[in-house]
Amino acid sequence: MTTNYEQLYINGAWVPSTGSETLDVIDSVSEDVMATIPAGTAGDVDAAVRAARAAFDGWSQTSGEERAKYLTRISESLGARMDELATVISKETGMVKSL
Repeated sequence: MTTNYEQLYINGAWVPSTGSETLDVIDSVSEDVMATIPAGTAGDVDAAVRAARAAFDGWSQTSGEERAKYLTRISESLGARMDELATVISKETGMVKSL
């Protein structure tokens, strides 16, 4: 089954790419297409860089304690999806999930 992703995550929101090209994400074992993703354009990159730059000033003024809270929440969210993420990464890269 192929999953089609049609948007990019830029500036805190899912947005359509400014281009129409896509890239296939390949299962390294079966060589089946696992997903399609937007290829992105120079305009998409520029928008992402502008968003990152705009966020930097606020983030750089955020205390270490507050940053730690954000990073802990991100870590917990990733941890809750660890098996799912490991499966996808394993399929794409051909690496084993565990030894």
